[in-house]
This record gives sequence, structure tokens and C-alpha cells, in this order.
Amino acid sequence: MDYHPPLKLMEEVEAASKKKAGLPVGGMLVKGFLSGALLAYGTALAFKCSVGFSEGAAALVAGAVFPVGFAMIILLGMELATGNFAVLPVGVVRGKVALNKMFRNWGWVYLGNFFGCVFVGFLIAIALTEAFIEPHGALGDKIIAVAISKTLVYEHAGANGWVTAFVKGILCNWMVALGTILGMISTSAFGKIASIWLPVSTFFALAFEHSIVNMFVMPTAMLLGADITVGQWLFWNQIPVTLGNIVGGAVFTGLLLHYCYKPVPQATEEKSVHNVTRTAP
Repeated sequence: MDYHPPLKLMEEVEAASKKKAGLPVGGMLVKGFLSGALLAYGTALAFKCSVGFSEGAAALVAGAVFPVGFAMIILLGMELATGNFAVLPVGVVRGKVALNKMFRNWGWVYLGNFFGCVFVGFLIAIALTEAFIEPHGALGDKIIAVAISKTLVYEHAGANGWVTAFVKGILCNWMVALGTILGMISTSAFGKIASIWLPVSTFFALAFEHSIVNMFVMPTAMLLGADITVGQWLFWNQIPVTLGNIVGGAVFTGLLLHYCYKPVPQATEEKSVHNVTRTAP
């Protein structure tokens, strides 16, 4: 059957958490690097396709296109920190993954994602400007405008802006982490792609905040001339968004799904079978 029902799905998530926790550092860095690179490609494509549309149409087009990068990550079995924010806690609460192993995975994968995003962002900046000698064009304008909306707008709002970035991080990764988990609900490539497309396109169309996407947007915008400092990026976006992504992924996705579909204790299962046997005619 090309479908795992919820109880079976959470068993798959549990198994994935054990596998991810046991990866060597080099594997986490390389898989994280490739995930960051693929997500940067997907983000750039979504921005390119949405240029020139009205606000609503641009959101719809960008949301429909962006998941191509995420789909490649899932199909290739790469490592994305925001998905792991949901997967690893399931292994922890089920006693399959040590807490320090969870943080180890999060840290190295997050770093690998950063390297991949910045690397592709640097190459795209070169491609858009003919190695920084020509104007960056419509796609460059879009990247800069998005980066400003994600930093300077929050800074202008002060504490309210920081809280907004945090909440948008929660809303984002509630969907993105759900996409990671739904990627395990099917055994076919088509089933996986169709399942992850739903929540991931929803997050991107609604313009919520994804910490790994922002690792591409902010450095690339700065390379293209955006008047944003590293400090502004980190304080007004990367830090609150990452914290929000952790809450959205761990609490509202991984742990709530675990609570809904906790494994049945062996003793309880055996007692239930015994009672059925005794009461059977």
C-alpha cells in the first residue's frame, strides 16, 4: 500500500530520528550543505516566477513553485534543520534518542544548511551582475526588497517586530516540519511530492519566516547592495525566526503528533488480546 496511516507514519518518524541522531559530523555537514543549496535554488526560482504579478497572484505563484527545492531534499534524503526540529524530539520523548544527540544534529545540520545557502547565494549574485559589474535586475530587486521586509521593517517596529518574526517562525515551521513528516507517509516518489507540497506551499505563499530560506535571502541581498548589516539580520530576523522554527517544529508538529499517535505499550497490547481471547464465544 502506497500510504502509511498515522500510527505507522509516526513509527517511520521514530526510525528516522534514530538514523539522523547517529549520522557522523561529516555526513550532517555535507547533507546539510546540499539541502541549503537546493532550498536556495527553490527560493530563487519562486522569486523569479513571481516578479511582475500582483500581490495575491505573486503569493500563489511563489507558493506553487517554491516546494521544488524541498521536494528534492526529501527525495534525496538530505538533512534540513527545520525538519529535524520536529523529527528528533519524537525520538527523544520515545526514549530512542539522547537529548545531546538531538542538539548535536540540530547544530551541525544548521551549520551545513548555512554554508549551502550562502554558497549558492554567492554564485547567484555573480550570475545576476556578471561578476558584480552590471545591475542586478528584477530578481536582484526582489531579493533585496524581501530582505528589507524581513529585517528593517521589524527593526522599525522594535520589540513588536522581534515578536512578529518569532511568531512567523512558529507559523512557518508548523507547516514546513509537517512537510518533512508527510514526506514519510508514502512509499512512492509521486506520493511524497504531493504530500509535502500541501503544507510547504502554504507557508511560502503566506510569507512566513523560515530560518534556512533567510540564510539565502539576507547574505545574497547584502552582496547585491542591500543596506542591511549582519547584526540587523541576526538580531531582528535569524535569532527570533530560528527560535520560532524550533517551537513550531518541535511542539506543534513533532510532539503533538506523537501525543496523538503514541505507540501502544506492549503489556497493554498483550492484555487487550488476552481479554478478547477470554471473552470470545
